[in-house]
Amino acid sequence: MEKVIAVIDLKSFYASCECACRHLDIFKTPLVCCDPYRSGSSIVMSATPFLKKKYGIPNVCRKRDLPNVPGMIFAIPRMSYYLRMSAKVNSIFLDYVAEEDLHVYSVDESFLNLGPYLNYYNCTAIELVERIKKDIWEKLGLIATAGIGPNMFMAKCALDNEGKKAPPYVAYWKMEDVETKLWNISPLTDVWGIGNGISSHLKRIGIRSIRELALADETLLEKEFGVIGYQLRELANGRDDSDIQEKYVPLERSLNNGQTLKREYTPKEALLVLREMNDDLAYRLRYQHLLAGKVAVCIGYGDGRGVFARQSVLDIATDDTDTLFNQLKYLFEQGSEERPIRGLYISYGKLVDPQAEQCSLFESFEERDEKRMLDYALDTIKAMFGKSSVTRCSALLEPSTVLFRNGMIGGHRR
Repeated sequence: MEKVIAVIDLKSFYASCECACRHLDIFKTPLVCCDPYRSGSSIVMSATPFLKKKYGIPNVCRKRDLPNVPGMIFAIPRMSYYLRMSAKVNSIFLDYVAEEDLHVYSVDESFLNLGPYLNYYNCTAIELVERIKKDIWEKLGLIATAGIGPNMFMAKCALDNEGKKAPPYVAYWKMEDVETKLWNISPLTDVWGIGNGISSHLKRIGIRSIRELALADETLLEKEFGVIGYQLRELANGRDDSDIQEKYVPLERSLNNGQTLKREYTPKEALLVLREMNDDLAYRLRYQHLLAGKVAVCIGYGDGRGVFARQSVLDIATDDTDTLFNQLKYLFEQGSEERPIRGLYISYGKLVDPQAEQCSLFESFEERDEKRMLDYALDTIKAMFGKSSVTRCSALLEPSTVLFRNGMIGGHRR
């Protein structure tokens, strides 16, 4: 059976969602997803193709960098709405392929394994993709772009370098297109998986194009990059053995929470926010039925003098809110100089399933069980009535950010 992979991307997704609900044409409407009431440094999440083409607005910019466009529409971001739209798109994909043949890459981009279904639908890969795109347009009012290839890498390169650029917004790259299309991609960073670091390293050893990478000496690449060097050479030749049905499982899982503070905080004020962040992260930890064996904290100073970061391995893995906070507080106090703080980041690592739990000689089992029951009771209330249904009294203090952040998803308005 011929292996055929398609990657389908939703064009200017957030801006398209806002245009769809307003019945506006994304190719004629000057709309950006950005909160007009926030500071000029706030991120523009998305802009319509009209603005990108006519005014050169990049994919990512800040509100202060936007040009003065007549009739500009500022759509306040609504993450819950975008996530619902994304779920509806994935539901359409599942009308055509089985769940194991769908890999959701991001909120607006997914890979589909089409090979097993072409005979069933009695059509070509391009025809099947067009049917899916038409479904998305008719049901949701969103324009989809697509790349098709013999593997995930070629499909993604076809999408990024041809499919997204012009109607009909579909590109099919086959192995015979490697030399004429893949090798002609420039610069190197336009190739999926090659960032600025790898690109700079390749240039240092005299490799400045995909063609040169494809024909490079394998021994040199493995010397410079290790096993990644071999993988880069394979990709440059259009070869990718990734299998959609083999779901990626990370060797070590982690949970994290970070925020840029609304102003410069004193260490005492930042510690209050740190506790709130830990409360939220501990809730997520217990929700996933995991224990944390390591904690880390990072402080970003507001005077431009770098960051402080520390981590610590716990003696016993736990999901207890107070235990985790006390360790984070200890790390925080090691680095909290009397300097303004503008950013905080915490994480839990060495996550394990609570199948077997080691008891501590220095803690009462009854006391620990009582604290756990309290944590679980609070978790239940939050799950039923929302995170803001029960908070610490400190949430009413001016430095607190918990109530504001509970009304957001991924740092943006729900």
